[in-house]
Amino acid sequence: MEKKKGIKVLLVDDEDVFRETTARQLAIRGFDVLTAESGEAALALVKNDPPEVVVLDLEMPGMHGSETFVEIKKNDPHVEVIILTGNTNVDSAIELIQQGIFDYLMKPINIDELLYKIEDAFTRKKLKEKQHYDFGM
Repeated sequence: MEKKKGIKVLLVDDEDVFRETTARQLAIRGFDVLTAESGEAALALVKNDPPEVVVLDLEMPGMHGSETFVEIKKNDPHVEVIILTGNTNVDSAIELIQQGIFDYLMKPINIDELLYKIEDAFTRKKLKEKQHYDFGM
């Protein structure tokens, strides 16, 4: 099995079983996985131990996923965010994509699809950082 060394993923979801199971599946596949049960906990981790990709549940008690997304981007504009949700709200998805999320996935997720999305998000992050460095932006 190919290792995904160097890809630090923050998985944010208030559902304990989903968060723990998904984190374990990602870790088995070689990702460096951090977890948070809320938007507030995610922001503390982003500030102290920045991930490259955030997988963020949209519907959580306390800080909503869309608010968390905005704060994550303020802290690190290059971090890529993949939104997870159980609700099909096309307007919400379009709005978040316009605000700069990497992608929007429906629960229940297909773990292989999530893996590909994380790898693609990581690649985009590295390209953005290279452009930023190359062009002094």
